[in-house]
Amino acid sequence: MDRLSAMEAFSQVVEAGSFSGAAARLDLSPTAVSRLVAELETHLSTRLLNRTTRKVSLTESGRAFYERCVQLLADLREAEDEAARAAVVPRGTIRLASAVAFAPHLAPVIAEFLERHGEVRFDVSLADRMVDLVEEGFDLAIRIGTPGAEHLVARKIGETRIVPCASPAYLAAHAAPATPEALVEHNCFTYEYVKPSGLWRFRDPQGAERVVRVRGNVHSNNAGLHAELAARGVGIVFEPAFVVGPDIRAGRLVPLLQDYEPAPLPIYAVYPTRRHLSAKVRVFVDFLMGRFAAARDWAVA
Repeated sequence: MDRLSAMEAFSQVVEAGSFSGAAARLDLSPTAVSRLVAELETHLSTRLLNRTTRKVSLTESGRAFYERCVQLLADLREAEDEAARAAVVPRGTIRLASAVAFAPHLAPVIAEFLERHGEVRFDVSLADRMVDLVEEGFDLAIRIGTPGAEHLVARKIGETRIVPCASPAYLAAHAAPATPEALVEHNCFTYEYVKPSGLWRFRDPQGAERVVRVRGNVHSNNAGLHAELAARGVGIVFEPAFVVGPDIRAGRLVPLLQDYEPAPLPIYAVYPTRRHLSAKVRVFVDFLMGRFAAARDWAVA
């Protein structure tokens, strides 16, 4: 038995004063309405309505149950209306995951979005690992380079490029590499979440791919740490422009191998499904696309 349908049929019989009147309201046959009410009475083990050939009337149990039904059905309609509004108007909490190094570029976007949408809150988790959106309950993630699992929806919101660079002090002590292959003679940092580890890929001026296996004395899972160590003269870093851009503009790092530019890295907004996507996520992803599709603040040239 569909209890909700049965309760709705019972309430409509009471309010219409007859099974035929309730049937017209519900677009059902009188027989179907009568069956629903009978099933409800059987389920409750009590008679809710007194039936005569002319009218129906509530029993004592029926009156008490009807009052509860009216409130329950009203609460359900209110919940449905609230959910429907949430599909149109952004509201509620967005659980967002992002790489730590991308946070400085994400913060102004979130701030601007909150100014426009006062009913939205953010719960942001910063981690360089690839979180499981479904298992860990995230609405959305910002991912660099690869969107992750195939069942996820990925929308490209921008792109960045990988920049090999070193500090002026490092280059004063070590000749700058003239080709990607020369990197094997240098102290190059390797990053935990790039697989296979230690493989740096470039394209030469003719478009041919040049792949070099590098090594060095620093391996970590944090791009910001690599950038700071490189700026202090420890070695060569190979990180996204949004990480090393500020240090390059400040003169703390110098780009290398500019004739051998790596392929651009896409930046994705990733979420579990398109079906019944909430307004808060849909509007925020559209906002991200508009914000990052223009010239990026992290460009280094």
